[in-house]
Amino acid sequence: MSDATLIETYLEAASIEDAASDNTLIAYRTDLDLYRSFLAGRGRGLLDAGTADVEDFIAGLAAEGYAAATQARRLSAVRQLHKFLYTEGRRADDPTARVDRPRTRRPLPKVLSVDEVGRLMDAVAAAAAEPIEDQAEVLRRARFSAMLETLYASGLRVSELVALPAGAIRDGITAITVRGKGAKDRLVPIGNKARAAVLAYRRLLKVSGRHAGSPFLFPASSEAGHVTRQSFARDLKDAAARLGISSDKVSPHVLRHAFASHLLQNGADLRIVQELLGHADIGTTEIYTHVLEHRLAALVADHHPLSEP
Repeated sequence: MSDATLIETYLEAASIEDAASDNTLIAYRTDLDLYRSFLAGRGRGLLDAGTADVEDFIAGLAAEGYAAATQARRLSAVRQLHKFLYTEGRRADDPTARVDRPRTRRPLPKVLSVDEVGRLMDAVAAAAAEPIEDQAEVLRRARFSAMLETLYASGLRVSELVALPAGAIRDGITAITVRGKGAKDRLVPIGNKARAAVLAYRRLLKVSGRHAGSPFLFPASSEAGHVTRQSFARDLKDAAARLGISSDKVSPHVLRHAFASHLLQNGADLRIVQELLGHADIGTTEIYTHVLEHRLAALVADHHPLSEP
């Protein structure tokens, strides 16, 4: 069996057994094809590659200037592949077992302040309430306002937000069930303001007669049938820019960061925030405590009377 076929066999297993997403599989394929090409260049293949080959592959990435995080991601893909080959009995050993993970320093996530989020949402809601004659634009503004309110109220990933089913948010609903990474379901809140914005948009949509029968909460004339992640992100950056907030500082994921940070800032339990975000590892959620520590340190440095200038 060729190396290319072995990789495809592994990816098929990852898709079925690990419920890996399409985006994850695309990233794995890219990384593993690079690894396969590297091995071929030194006359070796997946079944006879040694620990030194794996280490040299990672060292080569470092020499080419790839960030430690990229090196770590590619090593992870190679590890998973070799673990699969070992488990399936195609190899008697795992050459990645003794390879050290590249040291990475995780950057603190960008977070908007409560005031910035409030100004952004108020401006978008005001734009949605403006009386205009273009009905397509009325619907677009109402939909964007509803999506923004829902994102900040729930901390959803943008991929989860755009794919919400049509019946996800209804009268009387205070929480919605979301299927996240690894096909795992979790319950997330939906506050009164977000629910009202969604219901107002859905009423306008029904009256317009557009997208009748769509299975999505936020339908659009895209190939997927719903608003795309890219389209929502672009509208978000445009809305922020109109308020003088740098577009580099704003993205759908930044709103998810804001949801988590603002909850912790107001005393929420870290484990609860982990559940709401759908993080498998609480270490991923703990990054938000570092954000708060950083802000508190900056606050003391700026305002304490005995702080050094």
